[in-house]
Amino acid sequence: MTDKPLAQKTVAILAANGFEETEMTEPQRGLLAAGAVVKLVSPEQALVNGWHGGSWGHYFPVDVPLSSALAADFDALIVPGGERSVQKLLGTPHTQRFLKGFMDGDKPVAVIGGSINLLATADRAKGRKLAADETSAEALGTAGAETLDQAMVTDGALISARDDVEPDALKDEVLRVFGERLGDMAEAEAA
Repeated sequence: MTDKPLAQKTVAILAANGFEETEMTEPQRGLLAAGAVVKLVSPEQALVNGWHGGSWGHYFPVDVPLSSALAADFDALIVPGGERSVQKLLGTPHTQRFLKGFMDGDKPVAVIGGSINLLATADRAKGRKLAADETSAEALGTAGAETLDQAMVTDGALISARDDVEPDALKDEVLRVFGERLGDMAEAEAA
């Protein structure tokens, strides 16, 4: 087994201004160490501003505008939470198109914090087991999801994690699921 299990795999991180910085940077570090190419996709122009510890955090360069991003160009997706970011993504029609492309293609997806609600908006929560807090559980349940009072839930290629998830546990689960799933997909394509 290679020490770069995600070499030549491209992972999209979908975020708008106000995303929870550690919910992006922790999985991102693990993915980069595993050899993945990580691209930041955003409705913002040029830079997107994180939220860290109750105030604005760092700026990150946008690699791909959401308006022209296609799920077909990526192998996996991470959507960090953050109230401001999620609200902006909810108001952007390209978000649903982009997210549906990953979900319909059965590609690995990690939704964190408030971004779990994007699954309901994109009509992709039905029949899924999802981690949810009290504020999200009702809407996700109405959308047909089974909500579990756990910090993190993995349902096939979908990881959902609440804001209270341990960053290292999230990073490890992203690496495990993305590595297994993308390895299985590569084997199926080669067969």
